[in-house]
Amino acid sequence: MTISRRALLGTATAAAAVPLVRPRAQGAPTIKIGVLNDMSGPYLNTGGPTSVVCCKQALEDFGVSGKGLNVEVINADHQNKPDLAVSIARQWYDRDGVDMILDVPTSSVALAVQGVTREKNKIFLASGPATTALTGEQCSPNFVHWTYDTYMLAKSTGGAMVKAGGDSWYFLTADYAFGKQLQADTTSFVQASGGKVLGSATYPFPGTSDFSSFLVQAQSSRAKVLGLCNAGADTVNSIKQAREFGINQSMKLAALLMFVTDVHALGLDVSQGLNLTESFYWDLNDRTRAFTNRVKSKTPNNWPNMVHAGCYSATLHYLKTIAEMGAADAKKDGAATVARMKKMPVDDDCFGKTLIREDGRNLTNAYLFEVKKPSESTGPWDYFKLIVTTPGDQAYRPLAEGHCPFIKAA
Repeated sequence: MTISRRALLGTATAAAAVPLVRPRAQGAPTIKIGVLNDMSGPYLNTGGPTSVVCCKQALEDFGVSGKGLNVEVINADHQNKPDLAVSIARQWYDRDGVDMILDVPTSSVALAVQGVTREKNKIFLASGPATTALTGEQCSPNFVHWTYDTYMLAKSTGGAMVKAGGDSWYFLTADYAFGKQLQADTTSFVQASGGKVLGSATYPFPGTSDFSSFLVQAQSSRAKVLGLCNAGADTVNSIKQAREFGINQSMKLAALLMFVTDVHALGLDVSQGLNLTESFYWDLNDRTRAFTNRVKSKTPNNWPNMVHAGCYSATLHYLKTIAEMGAADAKKDGAATVARMKKMPVDDDCFGKTLIREDGRNLTNAYLFEVKKPSESTGPWDYFKLIVTTPGDQAYRPLAEGHCPFIKAA
């Protein structure tokens, strides 16, 4: 497939708009980062321009020019279409000299980019997608999954809901890889805890904005919990409509992937009392607050969530690795660069100290939050109360259960 004129114009405009970070040393090879995400659809606020801002913040904080590195950042809108994303990725790798692709929400899109990246021996650092297939049956030595996945979300949010008495579930699920896998993973935790799944409704993604018929089906199931296996604008719209129908009076809403940016879009009047899991929250500690203070003036209407934080953290660790290896050597072999990244401990203001596992899973903590009541909020974006912390080495699927082929082969 050829890239649409819209996508080409969008890529060119974005590339022109993002300035080069120029080094003091002349003649150093250019490291090129491509932020590939949803710039116009349901995940605009989840990733979008704020992911680019956070990537560039990592360049600023690392001080690339002072270290003799020449780094360029471009971005493009994949429109949540795998074929378009593959075309952009091939153009970036083959023609534009991109070394690393960053972010890439939408699991089906990420899986497509995963294949191209391995074929070209480049680097893919994912913050936006959720499917565990990226570190499982479709794992790659050229890849790191930075921020969260469906197993972690299901264990943290889904498991807590069952323990709190939500032992019968109905799912509203987006019809693509992420939604289906999140439902499957949550079902496993619900059933393992003695709960039951009474039904599910799958809706077309993208393009669905009216969830009324699906919500009526959910209500008629008489399940105690409505599990929302979606994200971004779909989550916001389904919660709004569920409350309009009064479904929250008879069912507990479980937002299995929800971000602080979604809570901001909904407002505390609508979202109060919801449980959700993120691996980053701006007000978690002194380091997360320091990072947010550096970023929020550049994106004042969309403070960073865990996807944005992941773009910062992944870029910063990548830059540290390049500085250690040398830019020329880092550009030669994407798999070798990722292998070096795995050997180096990760430490930054967003996630603190973490380790990257052999299969490419970055082991961040999982934080279960409850959304505050309006009366409990003391300022802008003060939305979350911390309920439970699951350490990174316990939050994710065990390595042996992922069946990553390149680890098995080794």
